[in-house]
Amino acid sequence: MTLAVDAGGTYLRGEIYQNGMVKKSFRDKSADIGLVAWIEGILKENEDIKTICVSFAGQVKDGVILSAPNIIIDEKNIKIYFESHFGVEFFIQNDLNCAVLAEARYFKSDDVCAIYIGTGLGLGVISSSKLISGKDGVATELGHIPYKSSPFVCGCGKKNCLELFCSGIALKNLKNYYDLDENLTLKELKNMHSVVYTEFEKALLYSVAITITLFNPEVLVLGGGIIQNNPDLLEIVKLKIKEYAMGVSLKNLKIEQTRLENASLSGAMLKEI
Repeated sequence: MTLAVDAGGTYLRGEIYQNGMVKKSFRDKSADIGLVAWIEGILKENEDIKTICVSFAGQVKDGVILSAPNIIIDEKNIKIYFESHFGVEFFIQNDLNCAVLAEARYFKSDDVCAIYIGTGLGLGVISSSKLISGKDGVATELGHIPYKSSPFVCGCGKKNCLELFCSGIALKNLKNYYDLDENLTLKELKNMHSVVYTEFEKALLYSVAITITLFNPEVLVLGGGIIQNNPDLLEIVKLKIKEYAMGVSLKNLKIEQTRLENASLSGAMLKEI
């Protein structure tokens, strides 16, 4: 059996696969328990698990967690820990790297960028059939590109990250800053408090324009909880991106919303299913 884990900034999700079918599912809040302790709890109740594949919302390299602003890390050398203590095969990769692998397979393209907006802002890139990860595994960190000064501090320690303006965390912070109801949707913010919405939209378009300019993809995929709950953002990007990006970069570009239910989890499992 294989355990697939989507370790996100809001939830830890897990699925146990047997013969390609989901046997059990799990979900808990990321703020409530460390990732290792959570996986250990599943392993102790499911001793037939032989492989673990993790899509991780943070920076990782060679099975070692480098950083994760929104996840409790109780063991950095996570691959060695599980393989030595439980005798399993263990794979872990950045969540957007996993997602873009799945998106590239779905869209049958060798040049794909996936921007996901959920708790944070992430980017995965496949260029000329190769996943771009960088020397230390921290390439394409779109959310932490300097954008402009903010009254908030990013999980990385800076105060000028794109993620502070275009993410679930950004919307939460901005609503608190302007003393707004935390339950207001993005659509309601657009109608009732244009300043917050405008900040978000500009940062979104800036994020897309940077990605297109740097990587010149054939397909740009938008995903994540914010996109899923606000599908009109796709049309807004298509309509306004020409104001931000070079025309030659847009000529043969397809901008799509993800059609995969959980691309990060699917990408993490590519070697297993």
